Amino acid sequence: MDVLFGSIDVRDLLSSQDLEESSPLSAPDLRLLIDRLQIRSLDIKEKVRSYLLSHHSDFSHIFSLSSHSFSQTLSLSDDVSALLRLLSDRPLDLDIRHLADDIRRNRLELDDRREALQLLLIVSDLIRRLSSAREDLTAGSVIEAAKAVRDLKKSVPDPDDREPKLYGFLREEWLRCFDEVQEVLARAMGNAVVFEEEKRRLRVTFRSRVGETEGVELSTVLTAMDIVGVLDYGLAKVADLMIKYVIIPTIRDGSSTVLVEAVNQNSDQKDGAILSLVSSSDFQVDCLNGAAIFSRLIQVIKFIYEFIFFCNGTWMCCFGRLTWPRISELVIADLLSKAVPDDASKVAEFQNIIKLTTEFETGLKEMMFISPTDNEDDKLSAFAQNVEVHFASRKKNEILAKARNLLLQSEFVLSLENLSKGRTYYTPEVAEKISVHSVDLLFKPERCLVSEAASNLMELVHQTLQGVHMSSSRVAMEFYHAARDALLLYEAIVPVKLEKQLNTIHQVALVIHNDCLYLSQEILGLAFEYRSDFPGDVKERAVFVDMAPNFSQMAEEILQKQIQLVSGSLKEAIDGADGFQNTHMMQQFDSAKFSIDQVVFILEKVHIIWEPLLLPSTYKRSMCTVLDYVFSRITQEVLLLDDIAANETLQLQRLIHITLDNLSSLFDSLANDASRNEKFSEGSVWVQLEKMIPSLHKLRKLEDLLDMPLKSITTTWESGELVNCGFVSSEVQNFIKAIFQDSSLRKECLWRIASAGLE
Repeated sequence: MDVLFGSIDVRDLLSSQDLEESSPLSAPDLRLLIDRLQIRSLDIKEKVRSYLLSHHSDFSHIFSLSSHSFSQTLSLSDDVSALLRLLSDRPLDLDIRHLADDIRRNRLELDDRREALQLLLIVSDLIRRLSSAREDLTAGSVIEAAKAVRDLKKSVPDPDDREPKLYGFLREEWLRCFDEVQEVLARAMGNAVVFEEEKRRLRVTFRSRVGETEGVELSTVLTAMDIVGVLDYGLAKVADLMIKYVIIPTIRDGSSTVLVEAVNQNSDQKDGAILSLVSSSDFQVDCLNGAAIFSRLIQVIKFIYEFIFFCNGTWMCCFGRLTWPRISELVIADLLSKAVPDDASKVAEFQNIIKLTTEFETGLKEMMFISPTDNEDDKLSAFAQNVEVHFASRKKNEILAKARNLLLQSEFVLSLENLSKGRTYYTPEVAEKISVHSVDLLFKPERCLVSEAASNLMELVHQTLQGVHMSSSRVAMEFYHAARDALLLYEAIVPVKLEKQLNTIHQVALVIHNDCLYLSQEILGLAFEYRSDFPGDVKERAVFVDMAPNFSQMAEEILQKQIQLVSGSLKEAIDGADGFQNTHMMQQFDSAKFSIDQVVFILEKVHIIWEPLLLPSTYKRSMCTVLDYVFSRITQEVLLLDDIAANETLQLQRLIHITLDNLSSLFDSLANDASRNEKFSEGSVWVQLEKMIPSLHKLRKLEDLLDMPLKSITTTWESGELVNCGFVSSEVQNFIKAIFQDSSLRKECLWRIASAGLE
């Protein structure tokens, strides 16, 4: 059969071997090819027939097997069909499933019963062991009872939401047994360590009653507490009483000595020990004597170590955790903090306290009262080593407390007689009183009156900074912050304390203004005065100049507030004149004059308050501001009148004259010293005042205009005199229209004023 699977090469059937694959076949070649293919086909068929005949038996066997397999397949199909019909007629699978469910249910029930039986065995064993522990406790076998409770804790299951209720019952039983053991041991500890308050004694009994058993060793009780893990609970009450009746008197009573004696010392077996605190009037030690206090404490703690805990480091360490935080706080509060020096030069003398503190803590570590490796227990040494910080902190608190009390308790009212007469006219008695409040300003050639609080506060700041040259960097930095904070207290306290006075026209407001001005000047000088005294690394940070602008701004704000309040009062008074209308009528004139009198009264009151307190330059500037407002307002009101009768001009002129005449004393306070003795009729003084108060020149000129003829007014305008006084052409034109009737002359004058081009 290989011929069937071989390939036929066309070129083998052709005669020409030089035939190219790309060249087409000729007709003779094609006919030859067809003939040879037919011959080859016949040859193949003959070979196939011969092969089939030679393997006839094999093919017959194959066909027989195929027929048999097909018959078996049909038979199996019939059997399956019959089985399916059988199952559909009788549901055997349901019976099998029910049987399997019964088997599974019975098996689960059997498992539950086995678990219940196992649980009952466990519960029975636990209850038996709990009962045994209680019996041991009653019999005085506290160590066995403690071990049983400890081991039972491992057997009791942890809480679970799906646990049997019996587990909760077991847990409650164990907790009840644990509480019983804990209470019995704590009671035994309390019976063994007794504090006799009246006799100031601590009695330790080595054997005490536990349950129904006498003579149980104290060490046995402590061992049992250690086993069950209740040392903290059992020693808590002893620790509290030890602090109250032994440690506190030992620290605070300088006349007491510590005595230790053993009970039945002559016998082979001691029954206990007693620690007594004996006071003696002949033996009095300074409460700040660190050596005596530390010595007494070491004796007490050594007694505890030897006679209560029998030199057991674990028990002693537990007791130390309960008591050391409070003991260290007591020592710091009653000894170390009080021993901190008050003067920076005495800080070095504190080294002896540091040495005693270190030795004391070393002794405690040897007795395992505090941990030898945990530095957090070295609380006393840490405090003592930072003595500079504590010294500086205490001084800072003292400085701030003193500054606060000074500001809260000081009065800011300068109740001085004849204070309003002017600073150059004080009597000797008044001058002496004023000298207490009079201070020099560092950067101004003037003196001002300040409150006692400000001067004392600045003195306190100077005292604080005077010690920086002898201080370390940390102390100097604290002093620097203390000085700054003391000054800031003024800014924080005084405006709140005197808020009511600051919102009214009051002398106190000006005193605070002077205080702020004085403090700002002093603050600017602090850096120059003390910067060289600060240690090198603090010099760059010791800056005060940043505070000065705040006080300067505060002073200016207070002054401007007073000016606004005064201006508001003057505005109300001028408004009462009703625009100075119809003053030719008696009633209207009286009303206007009353308003002028009110204005003068307010200005005189302000003069009396301001002149003695404010700096001369500040007084002149502030008073000129107020007067300028008054004069400009009166001038404006008169110039706004649209109809002025002839008699009315005289009355208005009279009102202006009254105003200026009644303010002569105020003008006198504003004049320079060189002109103070000149009369106001002389022009030099008025010229000086008009330079300081621009509206005064305009008001005085308005007084003249009210009595001038029309041509004179026009000529005065053309000369530029009115412009120099502050008038504008519209004001002059309206003034002329209000006084003079319409006429050709008035029109001519108005035209001349409008065309003068002086504005």
